[in-house]
Amino acid sequence: MVYDKGMEFDRITINPNQLNCQPCVRGLRLTVRRVLEALALYPNRDELRREYPELEDEDIRQVLEFAAANMDDSVIELPVIP
Repeated sequence: MVYDKGMEFDRITINPNQLNCQPCVRGLRLTVRRVLEALALYPNRDELRREYPELEDEDIRQVLEFAAANMDDSVIELPVIP
């Protein structure tokens, strides 16, 4: 994983014995990927909190920052819609 060494992700954990070593939120069985998917599904934070009451604002902020930090600048070809 690539990220700026100056960034602090104290709420993102990786445990080799949990969920195939996927990055999770605070050791919960809630992966960074799942939180990103939930953010897309529940853009309203109140709905998101009802579905995932264990998530805190700082968890969400760090998930988004962690995901952005791990994106590269490669170009992804998308279909052209006429």
